[in-house]
Amino acid sequence: MRSIRILLADDHTVMRSGLRVLLERQAGYQVVAEAGDGRQAIALAETHAPDVAVIDIAMPNLNGIEATRQITAKRPDTAVVILSMHSDESYVLRALKSGARGYLLKDSPEADLINAIRAVHDGKAFFSPAISKMMVEDYMRQLQQRGVEDSYELLTAREREVLQLLAEGKSNKETATMLNLSLYTVETHRSNILQKLNLHGTPELILYAVRKGVIS
Repeated sequence: MRSIRILLADDHTVMRSGLRVLLERQAGYQVVAEAGDGRQAIALAETHAPDVAVIDIAMPNLNGIEATRQITAKRPDTAVVILSMHSDESYVLRALKSGARGYLLKDSPEADLINAIRAVHDGKAFFSPAISKMMVEDYMRQLQQRGVEDSYELLTAREREVLQLLAEGKSNKETATMLNLSLYTVETHRSNILQKLNLHGTPELILYAVRKGVIS
């Protein structure tokens, strides 16, 4: 089986070196390039065509969010994991909107990075467990404070199935195939889900699924 080819982007040389050593100890993981800033990360992504890019959110010359946006626009086959010190939801949403599939806190256990790279390479989303836990707890607290019903209950059983598959990174077409539905039907379900939950696009749908514990 071909190794997962990885680009590391972080302005701290010691951090990059540590990540490289960790990843290259794993069977099936290969670091093909290292970048010290956002612009270099974009150039190296074009040159080396990595399967996964692990990108620090705070870098000189061009930050990790903007670098991710340009990399995923130019190389949609490259999945991005954002490394960050920030655990609040606004940063997670910005990362997802830029095209990232994973969001990992820098103080995460080593196993989380290994699992994150494998997950995004397989087309799934991945968040630090601490991020997922925080979002679930915050969502429940908001519901209690506002005294409102959980909008998840508005969804039909089929819409919940579609929500989970889309949040896991499946395309409309893949979801249609898995559920034995027409593409038009899945698109209709997706539209209804967004409307019922008052969401605006896939990044918000993914965050909602994490908050609900539908995906972790």
